[in-house]
Amino acid sequence: MGSMPYIFYEIIDIFHKASFFALSLQAVLVVLVIWLILHKNKSNEKTRNLSAQEKAEIIANWTPEPLVGDTPDDHPSLAPRLVTSRVGKRITVDGWDCLNLGTHNYLGLLEDNDIQEDAIRSLKKYGVGSCGPRGFYGTTDVHLELEEKLAKFMDMEEAVVYSYGFSTIASAIPAYAKRTDICFVDEAANFAIQKGLDASRCTVIYFKHNNMGDLEEKLIEHDREASKNPKKAAKTRKFLIAEGIYMNTGQMCPLAELVELRKKYQLRFILDESITFGTMGATGRGLTEHLGVVRSEIDLICATLEWAVGTIGGFCVGSSFIVDHQRLSGLGYCFSASCPPLLTRAAVSALEKFDNHPEFFAEIQECSKKFQKKFENLSMLELRGNPISPVKHLYVREEKARKAEDAQLTEIVDKCIKRGLCLVKSQYLVEMEKKCPRPSIRVTVNRLLTDEDIAFAFKTLESVSKEILC
Repeated sequence: MGSMPYIFYEIIDIFHKASFFALSLQAVLVVLVIWLILHKNKSNEKTRNLSAQEKAEIIANWTPEPLVGDTPDDHPSLAPRLVTSRVGKRITVDGWDCLNLGTHNYLGLLEDNDIQEDAIRSLKKYGVGSCGPRGFYGTTDVHLELEEKLAKFMDMEEAVVYSYGFSTIASAIPAYAKRTDICFVDEAANFAIQKGLDASRCTVIYFKHNNMGDLEEKLIEHDREASKNPKKAAKTRKFLIAEGIYMNTGQMCPLAELVELRKKYQLRFILDESITFGTMGATGRGLTEHLGVVRSEIDLICATLEWAVGTIGGFCVGSSFIVDHQRLSGLGYCFSASCPPLLTRAAVSALEKFDNHPEFFAEIQECSKKFQKKFENLSMLELRGNPISPVKHLYVREEKARKAEDAQLTEIVDKCIKRGLCLVKSQYLVEMEKKCPRPSIRVTVNRLLTDEDIAFAFKTLESVSKEILC
């Protein structure tokens, strides 16, 4: 009790020393809090005044939205294909033994016995899973070895490994691009890039597919607008995002021209080499090697480990300054369990195959050229894609309504499987894609295909397409 006068005098002293503005602000806040409390009580009183009959009527008239919306009868998930064999050059689908042109197994490493034995040894040593994200007990010596080998293989300072191919580019983009930034993106960019852009909340400007003139026009227009507000422009970072070979078209990007525009307009360049890594260049180092572009001209190179490498996950390579940022800002790196050690070991073993067997890359490029030359002769379907791309698209020659083309291509795929040829129709989330591609059959080439295999695939597809489209 004796301390009460002292406390009282302290309070008086604080009020005496406080500025008029501070006292006014505090008074307003006190009044606001009192008003909110009284207003809330009045609202509660109104709610409590409802009669039992009124409450019953409100409940009776309320129609909740369904947890799951109606599913169309023709939804592909209602008729899944059943695979009952290991995936490789041949595959058993719905009981039919087929030549496989639907899997991204470009180098045929899914069937490599040495890689399988390495993975089994790793399984016995580490078990199945890694039990956590990389920063929380999910890092093993195998992960560090893979990152070191990837950086060395790509001749870059550092690499970071993700546990899922899709999340690699989808995490890398929002790790750097933020709400106030601008990204210039090819309109044919894959869905993973689109999701990364959504997560970044940046301003996105799409340019026409592989059209450098359109890209430069948009860059000039942006610079003209930015000059009106130099203060804001100084805080806005500009990014350029492209794919080495576009998944949605099979076309190769004009990398040299993109690099020149990057220099001219001071852009940060992110390149997705998911298809070109392990297939392009004399030693499989991707489009940069194939076109002779200096790798350091690109700020960040991303790729999946799920296609040419034949395992799970993805990676980014670049300077230590850039790559290290993802270890704290890459959502897929920070919050997803790391890649299982046995699959990480398989990736290490595959990279060793890259070093020891450079002939693999010449073989896949030559096989892609042979495939292109043969399938360009299809009478009812049109083949599109770069000649040395292992991913190509087949379109109906006479363009029709989307639904009609979808139905015809689905029928062609179904009949081809029953005749021993496994094909895959491209699937898109039509309402979510920024620019949904035209329906197509996406075919993938692998280096194990022989001339007889290509001839069989051509003959089967030509016969089936004539039956359905004529």
